[in-house]
Amino acid sequence: MLWFLTCVAALIGGYFLYGAFIEKVFGIKVDRQTPAHTKTDGVDYVPMSTPKVYLVQLLNIAGVGPIFGPIMGALYGPAAMLWIVLGCVFAGAVHDYFSGMLSVRNGGASVPSITGKYLGNGAKHFMNVFAIVLLLLVGVVFVSAPASMLTNLMNDQFNLGITMTAMVVIIFAYYIIATIVPVDKIIGRFYPLFGGLLIFMSVGLISAIAISSDHSVLGGYEPSQMFTNMNPNDLPLWPALFITIACGAISGFHATQSPLMARCMENEKNGRFVFYGAMIGEGIIALIWCAIALSFFDGMEALQAAVANGGPGNVVYSSAFGLLGTFGGIIAFLGVVILPITSGDTAFRSSRLILAEYFNMEQKTLRNRLLMALPLFVIGGILTQVDFGIIWRYFGFANQTTAVMMLWTATAYLVRHNKLHWITTVPAVFMTSVCITFILNNSQLGFGLPMTLSTITGVVSAVAIAALVIIKSRNSGEVDSEEESLQS
Repeated sequence: MLWFLTCVAALIGGYFLYGAFIEKVFGIKVDRQTPAHTKTDGVDYVPMSTPKVYLVQLLNIAGVGPIFGPIMGALYGPAAMLWIVLGCVFAGAVHDYFSGMLSVRNGGASVPSITGKYLGNGAKHFMNVFAIVLLLLVGVVFVSAPASMLTNLMNDQFNLGITMTAMVVIIFAYYIIATIVPVDKIIGRFYPLFGGLLIFMSVGLISAIAISSDHSVLGGYEPSQMFTNMNPNDLPLWPALFITIACGAISGFHATQSPLMARCMENEKNGRFVFYGAMIGEGIIALIWCAIALSFFDGMEALQAAVANGGPGNVVYSSAFGLLGTFGGIIAFLGVVILPITSGDTAFRSSRLILAEYFNMEQKTLRNRLLMALPLFVIGGILTQVDFGIIWRYFGFANQTTAVMMLWTATAYLVRHNKLHWITTVPAVFMTSVCITFILNNSQLGFGLPMTLSTITGVVSAVAIAALVIIKSRNSGEVDSEEESLQS
């Protein structure tokens, strides 16, 4: 229990200490009007209260990633929790803060436009394609996962005989509606209620573990094992763990979501709570599920067997009902299901807005919103027929590569404005090394090269990219004023 509580305390301390430092480096301007006020349109640019914006941001970014990823990461042992803490405080929350605040400073612009402003048109075009691909993969993952979990729940607990196809259709229908209606009609109105379920799920499950006579939070592990790779398949911790646990530590998907709330946030002083704070909240969710995976099952082999018997969804189902009984299990399970649904609809919403920005098509009229959204849902519907495991593998790599691009964008911004760029450069170098090493070494997605060669190439490439970004940004100088919007 002490290891878990220490990790949670480190996350909360990171928010108050390192988060405040990040905010100071960025330099908020409380008197500067945000896009929610300067571009109010009643659809996407809508001022909302800070608690509401925070809850929506948390639900937007917290899909199945901070649940499925930490469950799979738990196969490496308690060391996975260390990555969640360090990654969240020094990389993920920093990434989310800059993706949100740079959007605020640039008129609510989406991540490809921000990347283009600070890294050039080539990076902008790359990010336009990559962001759309990532969001489509996210949308598909966040249809398939909740559809599968809901189908199991309805049939096992209520014997309703609902098919997986029917559930996919129902979720897609909801996504279409949520993508095109004004942000405050469904997302702003119901997501705070969903947040209540999320809190019940998180607090209820970890409390049940803590007071259970049969289970204890990490009670079966010795202190010497906290930093040991315990993977039963002897899989190397580097670099796979940093791809496996994405959303609970750092996730490029968040960069596509932060602009949604950047268009609704009422003052820059709320940015640390909304963007940095939501990532800390997601980190706590990730710690809870990593701890449950390590504690509920009797050893690493039992956890591996549970994953093999139905994936991370089976771990969620077994632990929720095993710890909280039927009624509590249903509530907790629904809290888990809500996460991918509330991220899936905003993934498609973000795709619509990125395409609209690219084609310079206003989104105030319903007709234009449908023109942008419907082709995305057609492609998404086709992708649901692809094997979930394949989609998930590509999602993991695409997700972290997008995070790398956002971190380099933030570095370029900080260098241009003569601010402390190392706060983003260091995590950018680390994650670039992870992504390049992974794609060079992985035989399924990449080139299957030896690990040593892949690692050396990854590290050298990351350092070279850092030098290029820093030198180019210094030579560019302050090309565009902070006060100038991309939309002007």
